[in-house]
Amino acid sequence: MSMKLSPPTIRPDHGGTILECHIQPGAAAGRIAGEYDGRLKIAVAAPPVDGKANAALIRFFSKKLAIPPSRIQIVSGETGRKKRLFFVGLTPEQLVDLLAPHLPE
Repeated sequence: MSMKLSPPTIRPDHGGTILECHIQPGAAAGRIAGEYDGRLKIAVAAPPVDGKANAALIRFFSKKLAIPPSRIQIVSGETGRKKRLFFVGLTPEQLVDLLAPHLPE
């Protein structure tokens, strides 16, 4: 059984869904690393300088979920590890379905 996403990690918002994340920049490769402090932990290979980790995070989700990067926005936490992402036009159920194959056991 894979990990389960639940509020407050994921919740509906006007026109989409909010996902609370904890980012680990400078990792060997991009991956979903589990849960950390009530947030989905995401490892990205990019360093945390000049917005590189943020850009890598958007690319990671765009590729994994097969959605355009324009539908993923960082709405808070641009300079920290705790980030709030907004997925435009996706319900929480749709986002969970897209994430499910990539969640760790």
